[in-house]
Amino acid sequence: MYHEIEFNKIDLNLDPPIEEPERQYYYIAKCQKWVKEFEQKQGRLPKACVTTFGCQMNARDSEKLLGVLKAIGYEETDSEKADFVLYNTCTVRENANQKVYGKLGFLQTLKRKNPNMKIAICGCMMQEADEIETIKRSYRFVDLVFGTHNIYKLAELLAKQIETQKQTIDVWEDTTEIVESLPNQRKFSFKSGVNIMFGCNNFCSYCIVPYVRGRERSRNPEDILNEIKKLAADGVIEIMLLGQNVNSYGKTLKQPITFAQLLQRVEAIDGIERIRFMTPHPKDLSDELIAVIAQSKKICKQIHLPIQSGSTEILKKMNRHYTKEQYLKLVEKIRTAIPDISITTDIIVGFPGETEADFLETLDVVKQVQYESAFTFLYSKRSGTPAADMPDQVPSEVAKERFHRLLTEIQTTSSKLTEKAVGKTEFVLVEEQNTQNPEMVTGRLSNNLIVHFPGSIELIGTIVPVKLIKAKGFYYLGEKEN
Repeated sequence: MYHEIEFNKIDLNLDPPIEEPERQYYYIAKCQKWVKEFEQKQGRLPKACVTTFGCQMNARDSEKLLGVLKAIGYEETDSEKADFVLYNTCTVRENANQKVYGKLGFLQTLKRKNPNMKIAICGCMMQEADEIETIKRSYRFVDLVFGTHNIYKLAELLAKQIETQKQTIDVWEDTTEIVESLPNQRKFSFKSGVNIMFGCNNFCSYCIVPYVRGRERSRNPEDILNEIKKLAADGVIEIMLLGQNVNSYGKTLKQPITFAQLLQRVEAIDGIERIRFMTPHPKDLSDELIAVIAQSKKICKQIHLPIQSGSTEILKKMNRHYTKEQYLKLVEKIRTAIPDISITTDIIVGFPGETEADFLETLDVVKQVQYESAFTFLYSKRSGTPAADMPDQVPSEVAKERFHRLLTEIQTTSSKLTEKAVGKTEFVLVEEQNTQNPEMVTGRLSNNLIVHFPGSIELIGTIVPVKLIKAKGFYYLGEKEN
């Protein structure tokens, strides 16, 4: 592991190694030399700010990027008035790209005041050829550009940019490579995301992800388990297993293993008390997985099961590979096996061709399933996806009106469900000091709902019994029990 690497003993007079991760250790050491020179000139260490846009996969990538920067010698800061600013971008919606360009304009002003400043952009947005051309043409002050497939090369790319002082762009169309044993800097000491696979093979008609993250590739189970064991030894008690479709885990390995089998092996690791995962796809959520969750003492009783639409006709256009009836049957099967399960979902309103009748089918699913919460989205046309060219795009005012009706239904359902738990004592993982009241702390139940209750910061990172006193829609107010 990188903790055991003595970077000061790496001979930089030799050619860089070919094999990974040794090659990146070489470039970390090379960048460390530059940091020492910076410190001698400036009288301080350089500061780095990493900003994340998008999903939990991006958040986990950012932890790895920040880990490399800290190994190089950068000090972490939240301020963009830093010596190195990196945007880890999302491109699910086109307005996310515009947001990044707006922030780059601000950074250009800061860079004029700080000639030593380096600006980097990585992530999903940079997997799009048009966006790279825009950076080349209009944002020459950006120093470093790379995509989703080669984030592990940050030290190497930074070393190249420092040497050449030229804009460095390195974006791959795809990869089969997975590089282990590089630094990472966790946001929380007591919980962590763990990538179990990368990429997606589903090609939903509205989604750009398979085009920017590539085809599915699974990590070896032993690498995953070793990472989790080390996290547990470092005080982590909750892990989130991450993949675009975790149900597909293991299918690309030479020795196939199912996601359910991986979960069983993770559960056997001492020190881990809670296991979460996302995201499963309804089309291939297996009976085996349901059984494993039902029997588990560590897997959180929550499944995020994106429906996207309740209309079978729209689901077909979305290329989701299940019908409304199949989805409802799956939910029934899950609830029968795990009566206390919390089911959450994603829903898109205003997909091309959606009629009022289609939307009413979605409302019907919401009423039948009784979701604890839902991520709801107005359909956003995404260039490069089949849905962007579909006829019968839904007028904005129609989509917004349906969206508000959907929100009202979900809020009503959620309020009724949370009310049922009032008076019960549940276990809460305390995550942070309450942002509104310093005399309170905030944590999560097994079903992922938030609880605020009086407590000291010493409770952060522990699991404690809390009586749920009052339901407030999507969260609770509670009192810690002795």
